[in-house]
Amino acid sequence: MTHAPAPDPFDLRLKDWAPRSQLRAAATEVAEPAFPVIDAHNHLGRWLTPDGGWMIQDPGALVALLDECGVGMVVNLDGLWGNEVTANVERYDRAHPGRFVTFCQLEWERLAEPDGERALIASLDDSAARGARGVKVWKSLGLTFRDADGTLISPDDPRVIAVLRHAGELGLPVLIHTADPIAFFEPLDRHNERIDELVGVPEWWFGDRSVHPTFDRLMDAHAALVLACPGTMFIGAHAGGSAEDLDRVERLLAAAPNYTIDTAGRMAELGRQPRRFARLVASYPDQVLFGTDIYPVTAEQYRLHYRFFETADEGFSYDPGSEVPGQGRWDVSALALDPALLQRVYAGNARRVLNL
Repeated sequence: MTHAPAPDPFDLRLKDWAPRSQLRAAATEVAEPAFPVIDAHNHLGRWLTPDGGWMIQDPGALVALLDECGVGMVVNLDGLWGNEVTANVERYDRAHPGRFVTFCQLEWERLAEPDGERALIASLDDSAARGARGVKVWKSLGLTFRDADGTLISPDDPRVIAVLRHAGELGLPVLIHTADPIAFFEPLDRHNERIDELVGVPEWWFGDRSVHPTFDRLMDAHAALVLACPGTMFIGAHAGGSAEDLDRVERLLAAAPNYTIDTAGRMAELGRQPRRFARLVASYPDQVLFGTDIYPVTAEQYRLHYRFFETADEGFSYDPGSEVPGQGRWDVSALALDPALLQRVYAGNARRVLNL
């Protein structure tokens, strides 16, 4: 009987490599948060679903899940504009008072029109009248929206500044997502730490300098916008858009009292520098908000986040259940935040920023 030769381990393809950690370390279960939580960054509407249906089919069941997980409130970023604001507000905010806050968005491509700035200011007024409690600005501002002359509209464009100053006049905080992970702006070569992810979703790569600005240019524009709108409260989504460069994040936190950040979608980045991020929280305890950006959210994901914030566990997966982690091939370690800081990050800061 002839046996097939054993596979050559040195002929393993990257896409087939799924290493299993042999670290035998503490694994702490945290079923409920130490303090009530506000999830300041989530998606409940129809904007991100492939079929245009609601992200959450049964809002009542979601409320029951939030109760089980100690989540008092969720910020829904999917209000868009016009009738979609009303639909989200009625489905969530008004149907379940005190549990949801809906943010609107803006059609930034209208800045290419002669009266675009005035149209967007009118849109903000309309959304506020419909019940929107804040504004979400997505990364497409700076990456895809183009002016009448074909140039990209930058986050620090004077018209953008005017519109978001008006948001502050209306008492609407602005949650802004600028750029993306630094690796998404780097060459697609063997040194790119997220290349397996980018090969799977090539539209997330912004490294062509003939099409997109650099990461640093976008983050400089992000900072310039915040500093130009001192009367507007900002939430820098995803650790201020610069989770890999917390020195940059701290500089803006120090310069702008109206600036805060959320932690949504960046456990992978923050968890490979937990002591550094814990120092940032301790230095700016009133400017960090808890968020997940997990949609549709699950009890497992909330409990994973509580483990990350509350315990001292080391070397665990930020993407349990996935053979290949979604945001980089590494494990994370927890923050072990001081309870006094934790209470502010979990909900206290969000209550102030959201004018609750």
